[in-house]
Amino acid sequence: MAVTAIVALWGCQKQEATPPESRHQTHAVPGQVPRVQLIAPLPQGEWHLPTGDYANTRFSPLDQITTTNVDQLKVVTTMSTGLNRGHEGSPLVVGDTMYVVTPYPNNLIAVDLSQPGGAMKWLYEPRPDPRAVGIACCDVVNRGASYADGKIVYNTLDAHTVAVDALTGKEVWRTRVGNIEIGETVTMAPLVIKDKVIVGNSGGELGVRGWILALDLKTGEEAWRAYNTGPDEDVRIGPDFKPFYDKDRGQDLGEKTWPGDQWQLGGSTVWGWISYDPEQDLIFYGTGNPGVWNADLRIGDNKWSVSIIARRLEDGMAKWAYQISAHDAWDYDEIMENVLVDMEFGGRMRKLLIHPGRTGFVFVLDRETGELLSAEKFQPVNWAHGYDLKTGKPDEDPSKRTGYGKVVRNICPSSTGAKEFNPSAFSPRTGLLYIPAHNTCMDYEGIEANYIAGTPYLGADVRMYPGPGGYQGELMAWDPVKAKPVWSVKEKDFPLYSGVLATGGDVVFYGTMDGWFKAVDARNGAELWRFKTGSGIIGNPMTYLGPNGKQYVAVYAGIGGWMGAVAFPSVSADDPYAALGVVGAMKEIKKHTAPGGMLYVFGF
Repeated sequence: MAVTAIVALWGCQKQEATPPESRHQTHAVPGQVPRVQLIAPLPQGEWHLPTGDYANTRFSPLDQITTTNVDQLKVVTTMSTGLNRGHEGSPLVVGDTMYVVTPYPNNLIAVDLSQPGGAMKWLYEPRPDPRAVGIACCDVVNRGASYADGKIVYNTLDAHTVAVDALTGKEVWRTRVGNIEIGETVTMAPLVIKDKVIVGNSGGELGVRGWILALDLKTGEEAWRAYNTGPDEDVRIGPDFKPFYDKDRGQDLGEKTWPGDQWQLGGSTVWGWISYDPEQDLIFYGTGNPGVWNADLRIGDNKWSVSIIARRLEDGMAKWAYQISAHDAWDYDEIMENVLVDMEFGGRMRKLLIHPGRTGFVFVLDRETGELLSAEKFQPVNWAHGYDLKTGKPDEDPSKRTGYGKVVRNICPSSTGAKEFNPSAFSPRTGLLYIPAHNTCMDYEGIEANYIAGTPYLGADVRMYPGPGGYQGELMAWDPVKAKPVWSVKEKDFPLYSGVLATGGDVVFYGTMDGWFKAVDARNGAELWRFKTGSGIIGNPMTYLGPNGKQYVAVYAGIGGWMGAVAFPSVSADDPYAALGVVGAMKEIKKHTAPGGMLYVFGF
């Protein structure tokens, strides 16, 4: 198998054996080591982008930490952010400085890596509008920052993007990109590409209209904005738009596939990850659920919700789009990462886009055309039997389609999906995608909903619970060519809600919601090391070379997010319908972890 990956580039206890509730299933990885070509790499040993590289591989070629010495890792420093909320995302490392973005109030902390314990260089406080806290759907999280041109660029909860001088901590510019008055917030990590900053909005549960935009890196001025619903002019669809499938062709589908003017409240937000292919000069991203959750209130295909879209970086014009599920009836956002990699597929090299979806399927598309090459289940799924590759449509089970006034039981996966925003990692050394998965199911009833700007606009009662098989989380090594798992590690108690990191030392790192940070062998899933942190992990591990030339691994610990917020004292574990239905699946979390906010750095 040939592979070309688009890749870029701080007192411990003896770690104990794997407990019974965490087990792995192993099959040998094929022996041939794939070819690797690094395209548009970042500086070796640093971490400038939220997912490490433009291709969303979350792979680092650093190889000082290996399968034979990872069990010697120890904590070399910690730092409290002072905030006991959900800590998503990961730090950046540029030169001898680490940059940490906190949850609301979205402080930016610069840490001097050349000093023992990591002394603070400066603190930037953006002081976002506190009204944003009251409208944020699912905790006041932030998913990280990007570095470019001497600036740290990130988003604040109150829908602003800020650029901060990386040396001094002084604000360079601040741009309002959304409107909290109508429910818009921004939680995603921006991606800086060339002279542009790519940003998307949150607020799909408040009747906002999803968009993605580009800001000028030097000035913060808006270069272009593309909506995901509405007429073609708003969606930036022109004559060069060529979807692969008939179902996605037609004029003004972003307006005509909605009843009346419902597209103006249509959700389809962009709060996940952006990928970039420098050869095609295209960005790729997924869109969220359509608003409102009650599907009967928005009859039609509801384009371009629950879709993967390819756009030109320069002007935002769409090249192709693929709607994963028309007329979504389950809140299956598809804002998950799109991993870009060139691999031998079907006997020839192809430019692939790999999307492990909330729907429970791993989608492999040709990223030049948008053709669906494979779509196979990676967790228990019963809303659909499979996908027709000729039409690009799912073969749905009609008994699992939800609607107004009816309770549909045992839908798998639940609205949190077979995975969430927490990103996978791809290793060009193994050719495998490492997916942090969920196994939860739900009961779902469509109910009445009335739109009031800046307030919840849901239209459903949902109750979630553990899925079949006796586990709720799973780290799965997936072969995208054979479209099947190679090995997996099952986590019994809770879904996996952290991101994954793969390294040149063939070590895969991830965290659990009850606070374990773990390392496993990339080739067979055997657990090699674990460390118990002070709070549940929903952040994304990263790795870098310190000023001393040694490799380190860093991760945030701080339970929160949609599912993890059940650990907060303010959330009752008695009502299974609370927190948009996740309490039913997460009611035991308070017994296993508590809120926190800590950066952990590990090394030798």
